[in-house]
Amino acid sequence: MTIGEILEQVKALSQAERKEVAKAVIDLLDQPVQPSRAKTGAEIVAMLEALDGPIELVDPDIEDPVEWVKAQRKKEADRLKPYWDGEA
Repeated sequence: MTIGEILEQVKALSQAERKEVAKAVIDLLDQPVQPSRAKTGAEIVAMLEALDGPIELVDPDIEDPVEWVKAQRKKEADRLKPYWDGEA
């Protein structure tokens, strides 16, 4: 769930409920952040097996991991280029 989706849900609440949500979020700032623990291989496999359908691989034909990352970066740069150039 994105922050935008959460905000849309909050907008649907009454003013009193919004104040309660705001207070709860502010109270979270006083709590220490729990460091995330890296998942083990077995946990990752269990997560993948729990998915309903098959996962779709991006550019499975690229076998070299460095080349795969370069290809993804180029795609993202191409996607953002109109924004960088002020054309979008």
